[in-house]
Amino acid sequence: MRSLRDGRRHDRPVHRHFGGATRGLAIDLGSSRTRAWVPGLGVVADTGGEESGEYGHGRPVRRGRIVDPDSCGRMLARIADRALGEHREDAVIVLSHPVLAGPGHRDAARDMLRTLNASDVIVLDSARAAAACAGPGDGGPLLVVDIGAELTEATLLVDGMVRDARLAETGLSDLGPGEPPTAVVQAVLDMVMAMWRQDRHGALLGALRRGPLLAGGGALRPDVTNRTAVRLGVPVRLTDDPATTVVRGAGLILSSVLRHTAAPALPGRSG
Repeated sequence: MRSLRDGRRHDRPVHRHFGGATRGLAIDLGSSRTRAWVPGLGVVADTGGEESGEYGHGRPVRRGRIVDPDSCGRMLARIADRALGEHREDAVIVLSHPVLAGPGHRDAARDMLRTLNASDVIVLDSARAAAACAGPGDGGPLLVVDIGAELTEATLLVDGMVRDARLAETGLSDLGPGEPPTAVVQAVLDMVMAMWRQDRHGALLGALRRGPLLAGGGALRPDVTNRTAVRLGVPVRLTDDPATTVVRGAGLILSSVLRHTAAPALPGRSG
């Protein structure tokens, strides 16, 4: 299990000035599937990692890490071509990554996005993207549990920023046919208990009382959600389509960025 304390970093604000940007593309680059979202259109691509033979050999992302940048870049370029066309000088591209993705992964993601020739790129963590999809935020503590094919993450957000995060390299693909999700649920419990031991301000307790937000493919399985709720002793919350929670949240952040960019400057007041 890895934690935020293995390499603490500061969250960066999403809203910056994106001159000339009028459209965009949000991408959730996962180990099992890569999904893309366009404002006004919704999900426009849902590509399985097993289908990446068109871009290279094998899956370009393993356990949340980019292991084949060349084939990953070709896959992203194909998605961008289909979603935005060949000319993207007026577009912003947002890509989500695991909360504990290392600097190498984040730098590789930015480098690949820059080759797509968009006006600008944003790389943000999947927990904040999922939180954006969960509905209007009041700044209170939120526990996001993202259960994917090869990773399970638990992230505590306070005021929209990452307070604590844990990652287990265990996911649905590690379960055999018909095998109960005991290992995955135990990984969630272990991460939450580790957070509990480090929580000195009661933020985790507040997040548990509110109800953890479950995202990812694991949240589609009732045996996972029910066992997680029982082991944590609290009800869990789901969006209407948990598998696309992250990409839709990234898309909502993208839409907010585009609205912010399009907003006219307020005239200055003369003295």
